[in-house]
Amino acid sequence: MSTQQKPTQESDGEVVYRRIVPPAASGKKEPRLDPTLAPLVSGFALLLLLIWVLGSLSVRRLEDTSRNALEAEHAHAVKAGLLLQLRVGLTKLDHEARKRMEADARHELTPPFDLRLASARDEVTNLLAQLDHAPLADLPKWHKFRDDLAGHLEITKDKNRYSQEGFAKFRDADAELNELIQDSASEEQQVFVRADAMQKAATRSIRTWNLFALLAGLAVAVATIWQVQRRFRQTKQSTEALRREREFSNQMLEGMVSAIAAIDRRDRIRSANRAFLRIFPQATIGSSIHDPVGSPEGVKLLEVATASHVEAATYRGRWHLAEDGAEHAFDVYSSPLEIDGEHGQILTLVDVTDAAKSEAALRRSEALAAVGEAAAQLAHEIRNPLGSIRLGVEMLREYTVNEEGLKTIGLVERGIHHLNKLVVDVTQFSRRRQLDASESDLHELIDSSLDLVADRVQEKETPVVKDYAPDTIIGNWDDEQLREVFVNLIGNAIDASGAKSPVQISTELVETDSRPKSIEAPGRMHGDRVRIVITDQGSGMDRKTQARLFEPFFTTKKRGTGLGLSIVRQIIDLHSGSIEVESEPGKGTTFRIELPL
Repeated sequence: MSTQQKPTQESDGEVVYRRIVPPAASGKKEPRLDPTLAPLVSGFALLLLLIWVLGSLSVRRLEDTSRNALEAEHAHAVKAGLLLQLRVGLTKLDHEARKRMEADARHELTPPFDLRLASARDEVTNLLAQLDHAPLADLPKWHKFRDDLAGHLEITKDKNRYSQEGFAKFRDADAELNELIQDSASEEQQVFVRADAMQKAATRSIRTWNLFALLAGLAVAVATIWQVQRRFRQTKQSTEALRREREFSNQMLEGMVSAIAAIDRRDRIRSANRAFLRIFPQATIGSSIHDPVGSPEGVKLLEVATASHVEAATYRGRWHLAEDGAEHAFDVYSSPLEIDGEHGQILTLVDVTDAAKSEAALRRSEALAAVGEAAAQLAHEIRNPLGSIRLGVEMLREYTVNEEGLKTIGLVERGIHHLNKLVVDVTQFSRRRQLDASESDLHELIDSSLDLVADRVQEKETPVVKDYAPDTIIGNWDDEQLREVFVNLIGNAIDASGAKSPVQISTELVETDSRPKSIEAPGRMHGDRVRIVITDQGSGMDRKTQARLFEPFFTTKKRGTGLGLSIVRQIIDLHSGSIEVESEPGKGTTFRIELPL
């Protein structure tokens, strides 16, 4: 069932209920994760990936910068060490050459081969070979120094040349070497500057990457927030739609006249509307139907209605339960319902009290019509012979002088009188009545009815207690037929009461809607309906007697015809009114009549 409405230009309609197809029924697989978590997981995954990539790049850049700085410092340290070793070696070579020259000058005996000088020369030569691989080989000063040093090495091999040119060559080479060492010291500062520059460049790069990461993270966060907000709006709309549907369903359940309850497989009440809880006042959500949730008859109803599980809507019969002090008739239905994956039931109690009363009234009318028709025919057939019998009995009385005969004739006359009254009542009951309505004063009708039963009141010395409404009650009624109603009911009350037992008559205006009573004239008030209550303190009646009270020819009196109350109901129904009786054995009887004004 769907009650979806489409908004139009004239009306801003709103969907209050929409049928929701479960995923299993629609063929769609239900997602394992909440759709709201998808954007959050995606956003955090992107952020983690970005942080990992930028962290790796930063670490690599730092490692490259450190490695380059260490390599530059190492290369400079190696070069500076070689230059210092060359300085030592050159000084040692010159020292050995000078020693040889001084020995020759002193005409000392020297070996043919000077091993120490040769060793110093080889050391300088090896250092030159190592320095050729250093960055110094690309400098112009290095080439001049190398040439001068090579010349000095050659001079040290010849004693004569060394004494003539060796000092000058050593001085030039030594000066050039000092310049190279000084340049190396300056280069060391440059190495530190370059290392610092590389570190600053790496820092700038990392900061740039961090800024990029921050912007990317901000973008991912904005996108995630937007997605989450979109999902939140969808969830909110869905929640609001579910809330409206739930509220709509609750309003439907609470607004239903029928009592509805959901019963699970374990016979527990899982949900119920107000009408159900009114019938079973001790019932609560979660309680068992076997608990004393209502009257014993009500508990029996629940147990019988849920005794078996149904596969389709099933009629469980009509039950009568007491509610608010009155008896109500309910048609009980049971329908299948799935609760928590198990078979449950929806129990529906439809109040058919009025329909049952209408059906009973219809059956009673049909029966009364049939009885009335048959009774009218029977009364017609009895009337003519009864007249002949009455005439014959009167003639017999004229010719009879025997006392026993006269007594017998008296019994026959009383029988004829009873039969005649029966014929009259049957004729009156069976005839089609017509209303001759006019404005009538209710209190005057009741008082005139009391005048008609004054002899019976005096005979039993019955006190009549009047509790009339303070205002005059005027209605559009047939006063003659209503007077017949009041005479019949007051007479029955007097007959049912003992001597000097009071009979109470009260009247009041009642409202059937929220309209206030209106006063059309001083002392006259008009409501919707008037209620007349006639109460006696007699022997009362049991339920069986009350059930048949308005049936034709049913009476508890020895000489009653059983048609008086049937005629009363006829007249009340003809006025579109109602009559109810309340009675208990030994506590008297109350007749309550309501008539429209």
